[in-house]
Amino acid sequence: MDVKPLPLPNDIKSRYVSTESGLTQHILETGDPSSPLIMLMHGFPEIAFSWRYLMPALADAGFWVVAPDHRGFGRTSGWENGYDCDLDSFSMINLVRDNLALIRALDREYAHAIIGHDFGSSLTAWTALIRPDIVKRIVLMSAPFSGPPQIVQRRDSIYADLLALDRPRKHYKEYYSERFANEQLIGAPQGLHDFLRAYFHMKSADWAPNAPQLLKSWTAKELAKMPTYYVMNASETMAETVAHAMPQKVEIEKCKWMPNSDLTVYAAEFSRTGMQGGLNWYRCSISSIFQRELSVFHDFSIKKPAMFIAGNKDWGWAQAPGALDTMEKKVCSNYYGTFLIEGAGHWVQQEKPVEVIRLLLKFLEST
Repeated sequence: MDVKPLPLPNDIKSRYVSTESGLTQHILETGDPSSPLIMLMHGFPEIAFSWRYLMPALADAGFWVVAPDHRGFGRTSGWENGYDCDLDSFSMINLVRDNLALIRALDREYAHAIIGHDFGSSLTAWTALIRPDIVKRIVLMSAPFSGPPQIVQRRDSIYADLLALDRPRKHYKEYYSERFANEQLIGAPQGLHDFLRAYFHMKSADWAPNAPQLLKSWTAKELAKMPTYYVMNASETMAETVAHAMPQKVEIEKCKWMPNSDLTVYAAEFSRTGMQGGLNWYRCSISSIFQRELSVFHDFSIKKPAMFIAGNKDWGWAQAPGALDTMEKKVCSNYYGTFLIEGAGHWVQQEKPVEVIRLLLKFLEST
């Protein structure tokens, strides 16, 4: 693969691992390979690079830290790109299989901990639920896990209800599942770099309007309270949505957690691969076919020690009404706690890495 070396700290290395799931998986790693293994699961639109701030500190604490580019992302190859691919390969069960194959390829039987952010949080939770033998403890970030879907599938009219509002709206997961989404994101009128700048900014604590609140119900009226990056104006693309929040030059210069040099890495990776791989995760997440497949695990719970971390300015923990409470009281039976970090938005491990590391190390020591 003809790509430039990533701008990594000296103690983080980049390499490729061939796995039984058919991937040549690109990983970042640091620490002693004989130490307990910690795996870091990224979300969308991110890559393994998003863990650059946490990896050295976890290695210093005595762990072997591995962050992979997942199926559909970054420098990992062996996956089918495009909207008309075999979508089953992006199903949650197959993504868990990817984790199992990677752990085996690393010559381990299990991970001491798996830590996941955003969609990586869902993958982490499902890994612990489906294959509890391959992970000893988990940390979920930004996206609460409300457990497996119901066995009896009920028709959800939320997308039609959102369109019927006085100001017609569209849920971002529905938008990301459309055939044209990848083209509109990669070909954003403002350019991919500026699209990502606005997207990261609008979902961070740097965007002043972010003030999440618990929603009462899964209804159009309640969901419409969220910012437009979650419940979009139906007439706009995501690129047009976040363009309204494009930060000024002085704001960009003040953004130490995502300097332009780092943002350029994301832009370069997605300009090469496109975003369809990641968007296929969303397609599976709202597909009745794949939800029915996962319903076989209904009433299963996660018995491994678990913790949840998010920014207090992150709508991610509030976007699914009742999910946080269900995770705390039902789904995770060995729950360590929920921690909302002051002054952080959706990209909590990048916006406030020192605070996240402090919580992670305390959790790892306590469990």
